[in-house]
Amino acid sequence: MVNLRHRNASLHERMDDPNADPERLRRTYARFVLINRLFAGWRRTYATRIHPFAAARGGRSIRILDVGCGGGDITRALERWARRDGLAVEVTGVDPDPVAIAEARTSARREGSTVRFVQGLAGVLGTTYDIVVSNHVMHHIDDLPGFLDETTGCCAPGGLVLHSDIERSHFAYASFSVLSLPLTPGTFIREDGLLSIRRSYNAPELQITLPEPWHVTRQAPCRLLVHSVMPDA
Repeated sequence: MVNLRHRNASLHERMDDPNADPERLRRTYARFVLINRLFAGWRRTYATRIHPFAAARGGRSIRILDVGCGGGDITRALERWARRDGLAVEVTGVDPDPVAIAEARTSARREGSTVRFVQGLAGVLGTTYDIVVSNHVMHHIDDLPGFLDETTGCCAPGGLVLHSDIERSHFAYASFSVLSLPLTPGTFIREDGLLSIRRSYNAPELQITLPEPWHVTRQAPCRLLVHSVMPDA
């Protein structure tokens, strides 16, 4: 029985190994399109938080940044949903992994997306955004307050920051173990996903860890949304 009572930050995921097989890594990023569609819940987060925030800007173009974008499937989806709703958006994805960015750019060209993908860290982009998001990044980070400072530094005054991640639980571990089995052959997703759950936080842990003005909201199934609105200048 895996012990999920406490977060295990000492575990290392295969995708984070600099010597990971690049072809298997590429397949992993490509398969995240399906996995995130099933488990990540971003369509609801867009509908309940991003769309109302952007629509309230009265037609002004909204700049969105996806930090740690991986293969860029969520980044492209945010652009697609916004444009279907008649919103003017400029969307950027940033990730330090060259394999991830190569996959993201290939998929964007194939889909006709205009999302800009940049290899590197968010803190060196040198510009600010109206909305800053991340998916499945927090559990990778050893210095979580530092990561939050970096992402808020990318957000314009009055902007919105949303970090979505797994909530660690026995239900999350058992259900992902079973449901991911037929969906992830030839990728790192199932192995790393189970490690990710063990590395992830639960809501009380995050509430204790995060300073004001951050808020933690539970989202079903087994999701946490860490969010804040930046003060106006």
